[in-house]
Amino acid sequence: MKEYQPSKIEEQVQAYWEKQATFRAIEDENQEKYYCLAMFPYPSGRLHMGHVRNYTLADVIARYQRMLGKNVLQPMGWDAFGLPAENAAMKNKVAPAKWTRANIDYMREQLKKLGFAYDWSRELATCDRDYYKWEQWLFTRLFAKGLVYKKVSAVNWCPNDLTVLANEQVVEGGCWRCGTPVERKEIPQWFMKITAYADELLDSLDQLEGWPEQVRAMQKNWIGRSRGVELSFAVDGESETLNVFTTRPDTLLGVTYLAVAAGHPLAQKAAENNTAVANFVAECIRMETSEAAMATLEKKGCALGMSAIHPISGEAVPVWVANFVLMSYGTGAVMAVPAHDQRDYEFAKNNALPIKPVVYPAADQNIDLSEAAFTEQGVLKNSGQFNGLTSQQAFTAIADFLSEKGVGCVQTNYRLRDWGVSRQRYWGAPIPIINCVSCGAVAVPETDLPVILPEEVELDTEGSPLKKMSAFYAVACPKCGGAAERETDTFDTFMESSWYYARFTSKDNDNAMLDDRANYWLPVDQYIGGIEHAILHLLYARFFHKLMRDEGLVQGDEPFANLLTQGMVLKDGAKMSKSKGNTVDPQSLIEQYGADTVRVFTMFAAPPDQSLEWADTGVDGAFRFLKRLWRLVMEHVEPGLPVSEPAVLSEQHKALRRQLHQTIEKVSDDMGRRHTFNTAIAAIMELINSLYKAECVDEAGRQVMQEALEAVVLMLAPIAPHLCHVLWHELGHEHAIVDCRWPRVDADALVQQVVELGVQVNGKMRARIKVAVDSAPDFIKEQALSDSNVQRFVGDKTVKKIIVVPGKLVSIVVMA
Repeated sequence: MKEYQPSKIEEQVQAYWEKQATFRAIEDENQEKYYCLAMFPYPSGRLHMGHVRNYTLADVIARYQRMLGKNVLQPMGWDAFGLPAENAAMKNKVAPAKWTRANIDYMREQLKKLGFAYDWSRELATCDRDYYKWEQWLFTRLFAKGLVYKKVSAVNWCPNDLTVLANEQVVEGGCWRCGTPVERKEIPQWFMKITAYADELLDSLDQLEGWPEQVRAMQKNWIGRSRGVELSFAVDGESETLNVFTTRPDTLLGVTYLAVAAGHPLAQKAAENNTAVANFVAECIRMETSEAAMATLEKKGCALGMSAIHPISGEAVPVWVANFVLMSYGTGAVMAVPAHDQRDYEFAKNNALPIKPVVYPAADQNIDLSEAAFTEQGVLKNSGQFNGLTSQQAFTAIADFLSEKGVGCVQTNYRLRDWGVSRQRYWGAPIPIINCVSCGAVAVPETDLPVILPEEVELDTEGSPLKKMSAFYAVACPKCGGAAERETDTFDTFMESSWYYARFTSKDNDNAMLDDRANYWLPVDQYIGGIEHAILHLLYARFFHKLMRDEGLVQGDEPFANLLTQGMVLKDGAKMSKSKGNTVDPQSLIEQYGADTVRVFTMFAAPPDQSLEWADTGVDGAFRFLKRLWRLVMEHVEPGLPVSEPAVLSEQHKALRRQLHQTIEKVSDDMGRRHTFNTAIAAIMELINSLYKAECVDEAGRQVMQEALEAVVLMLAPIAPHLCHVLWHELGHEHAIVDCRWPRVDADALVQQVVELGVQVNGKMRARIKVAVDSAPDFIKEQALSDSNVQRFVGDKTVKKIIVVPGKLVSIVVMA
């Protein structure tokens, strides 16, 4: 074909890859492995441009690493459980399983049309029983270890989806899925003890040098390790003390009130006899408690009508119930120091509570508390025996004092909370627990796994159908044989996505969660996905990996050695979304331009970690670029291929070879180290422009053109694999380009023997001369002065001086 026709070649090339099983990965201890993985998609029905960018990035990296001679694994699967399937099922009157699997079939074909180098033999879907069986199995092992437990907990409740949300799943006060305002509700929940791994999750972040610093910082802040003092306040008329945790014991003498959560026993007790407190507690229960909402929350409270005793001064301290205190954080109570905490300050101002300063910048300085709290560390005043100490000295002194009195101790606390994994929805993996009146919670025996989710169901708006299916929940207790009920909650879908990367390595093993192949492939060498997963998915996956390690399933400590977080795809300055009407259908683009054009555009339009602004003209430009390359190759091979005999090259041809190998050097660095595919493509475009201008008609020139075109096709093969597959054959090669090695830089070609210098006369460029690189300055001056055009401007004028700037120019200064 003289003209580039992607619709004809892409289907043929994809058929070749499939027939040859080109991308099937087989373990080989004698070959360096490379595991490249992009975060797998939810099978919503159609790919969007965010998918295309994410998976093209991963595919380019995987293909490049294959060309370096590595044994590459790049699998694909489906994050198949989740609420959208239930919502679609109710809307379309179809079971979630059927809807999900139909979507998978359609999206699989879309991915294949884009030419991604996946090992489809390892494909998995998290809704398949042979996948979630092993998740259930691990859960039962963790249950036996005490790493999972059930308790009644105040949770984030989505009244629209009728399910619990983790704190991380509440976004700006709404459900991360549907946006409905979140409420608080107390229900029994299953938890995983991620807090047992808090120190390791935090400390090992420093080992993840291949992760963006921003992601590591986000996880560090979320885990939130802090060293402080836990201390007790006696409460008048109560046998139990009121315990609080503070990182600033130096401010303890500035406490003017205590605040407890609405769910705290003191607040609950006061509400029994105090209507105002009861009403306020009821209001707090309906309140949304995400981090973002709490930060902007109007600080409200109600006095409980009781006092606590200050553990040092012995003074009475009023106790309030406040909406900014949560039972799920710390002890459900805080000591308030309005002079040195802005939140406490605002609350005190609103409720006419005392503000007592105890920390000053220096012993001889005062502070202004008319507008805001003084939150810095400093020197103590108004603190009795601790006056004059610095904040750091006071931390130790006050902690020691409280410890000696038996009312306090130094403690390390975490912002991280145990992971609530129960969801009151149907379309998820069943939790493998049986509830018995006599025996309590009992793990499902391994021989009875998996607990299979019934797929032939009819959904309505009244919660999970599992709660109405006695055939599912009515079972005998595995311990005592008595009547019992199976757990009807299902797992949070982040459970499935926390270990799928490992299952890809052993997907065909029906007898174990993982086998030795996991230790061959893991960790994932390059993981690609959006930064929005920095806390949720990536933290849970790190936790899960450590659980599997401690179960003897994997050897390493971390799942992902390197992480690339790609930017969003924007159109008209906004993220693409159906609601905004600014989406672009990848399928129509493939049909119009071909997959290679779509791939080239998505790689060329922006660096991978930055947002990509969609431009139709950019797609047209990518298409024209590929057509130019096609035409250049076809024109070159039309008269026949050059003979491969050594030839003496002209300076022009040497310069072209030099540019070629400079390009190989740059593109290799851009592709391998920097992952700046846009600049790699730009360099290839510049080289192609030079090839179009080059005069390569003699045999030596055609040999240089052959070498250059082969290198261009090799360098572009990871990005435009279909076109390069065909052009490689046109350039005379029988074997497929996918099995070729990355082009090597010829160091000799980079050596410049002749240099071109500009010649200026009185500051104006008048000529260009070529001289040997090692020419002496006097010889260069002689050549510059002898140039005919230079002579026109020098003539018989007196030359004052001649300056030679090595490798750049010659500057001649003459008398006017």
